[in-house]
Amino acid sequence: MEMLLEYVWAFVVGGLFCVIAQLLIDKTRITPARVLVSYVCSGVALTALGIYEPIVNFASCGATVPLTGFGYAIAKGVEKAVDESGLLGALTGALSATAGGITAAIVLGYICSLIFSSKTKD
Repeated sequence: MEMLLEYVWAFVVGGLFCVIAQLLIDKTRITPARVLVSYVCSGVALTALGIYEPIVNFASCGATVPLTGFGYAIAKGVEKAVDESGLLGALTGALSATAGGITAAIVLGYICSLIFSSKTKD
């Protein structure tokens, strides 16, 4: 039963992030690209303020999978690299912490471009 509750909370928290983003897109003039960038930046900022870590501990993948989770991963990678390498870690930590996700996005995007053909909107 406890595992089921973890899944429910992950779904609720992740869904809440999605609902907020969709409301911002539908009800304001904010473009989807700006919402995406805002989510990544807010993940970094909330991690720096110590607010996002409890959300991750509570909702697990419901908080780490959305784009705020990407910002969280960037902030944690920089924090770890700065602890290990000093100030130089501020430049290298983000890429080393998120390299797997970035690589997957590039490779899968390329594969999709080979499979599907793009069309202009009418």
